[in-house]
Amino acid sequence: MLLRNAALRLLPVVLLALAACSESTTKTETSATTKATPDTGAPAQTPPTAPPAPADTAGAPAARPAVTAAPTDTAYVQDAATYLAGLPVRANSELAALAQGPAYQAFAKDQDKSWAKYTSTHTSRMTRWATHALDSVQRRSPTIFYPFSGPDFLNVATLFPTSQTYVMVGLEPVGSVPARASLENPKLYPAIKASLWSVLNFSFFRTNDMAIDLKSVELDGAVPLIMLFAARTGHQVLAVRPVQLTAAGQLTSGAADTTRASGRPNIPGAEIQVRSASGQAQTIYYFSADISDAKLTPHPALLTYARTLGPLTTYVKSATYLMHKAYFSKIRNLVLARSNYLLQDDSGIAMKYFPASVWQFTYYGTYRRPINLFAKHYQPALTAAYTDSLRRPSPLPFGTGYNWRQTDSNLLLAQRRTPVSN
Repeated sequence: MLLRNAALRLLPVVLLALAACSESTTKTETSATTKATPDTGAPAQTPPTAPPAPADTAGAPAARPAVTAAPTDTAYVQDAATYLAGLPVRANSELAALAQGPAYQAFAKDQDKSWAKYTSTHTSRMTRWATHALDSVQRRSPTIFYPFSGPDFLNVATLFPTSQTYVMVGLEPVGSVPARASLENPKLYPAIKASLWSVLNFSFFRTNDMAIDLKSVELDGAVPLIMLFAARTGHQVLAVRPVQLTAAGQLTSGAADTTRASGRPNIPGAEIQVRSASGQAQTIYYFSADISDAKLTPHPALLTYARTLGPLTTYVKSATYLMHKAYFSKIRNLVLARSNYLLQDDSGIAMKYFPASVWQFTYYGTYRRPINLFAKHYQPALTAAYTDSLRRPSPLPFGTGYNWRQTDSNLLLAQRRTPVSN
């Protein structure tokens, strides 16, 4: 108890330390002036010297191309996912002997304890809240777009459990299904535990530390963590395979080596096929891409692809306020042009970019000033909305974002008044 109280007193210092981290990766694709920050899919960058590019328009959607490639072995993929998550593996699995070892048993017991706490303070509350607050949104959201996601399948699957497709974008390398040699590494268990500590306690990643921890055991990117989160959210992982977006924005099969070479026009990604606890087939796409204007202007493949997905529901959390800035205008304009719904905390799109004639808003929780690191992104308009005595915000029964305590957290649901169509 004394250690816990001491940790809470030191939280402001911890948050500032975490601010040196990015939910994407330490392996950025930006210039030497790039500075990593907490829980994002893109770096906080020095603004480009060129003026911001013109705003994007929705454009006519193209037909979504089919991608066919041999899937990975279903049994091993699921076994690897459950093993990474500290869950029981099949008795006849090739990982069964490893899972019976005392080190894994201790790891599994520790993970069950951590996840039980997270479930009681977050997952259960988020599920109940979303069932009520997002009921109609969930029914109209076949595709979820999650820019600046990193590997965070955990939160998006909890809030939107019935969607068919999740399109996630971050800077973190794509990664692959871990080989048995990586799973046998005795450093695996403490690396996973250290990597998940901040997301299970504060709801966002210390991804620079996470990348270092996981690299030490040869887990090479977002895919292993997405698999882990899929297993812990009750999904069966059926297949994982590399994909890519061509320069024209077409989804095709990708190379087995998903490491992105500097200047390469194709965007590497992974397609992860899962089945939910209710039996629903779902597909997760993760793309490793810098989505600043400086990168999207010469290589707009991600924007082109996103426009083929039909009307979107967009989710944004702990995005380091990047879409507040002029040099993230292209991704911001895409979200505003192609989304019928947008669920975000205050680190997403600033209120000044939402025309009131186009959007209607529902506010949840409490709006506090941003933590000191992001103090300049304070929004008086949100203070006015959250203190409106005639239209009081609805409660938010869980913590999320940088102001991670339940009493300090906020979410905004923006709904387009006239829905966009295909």
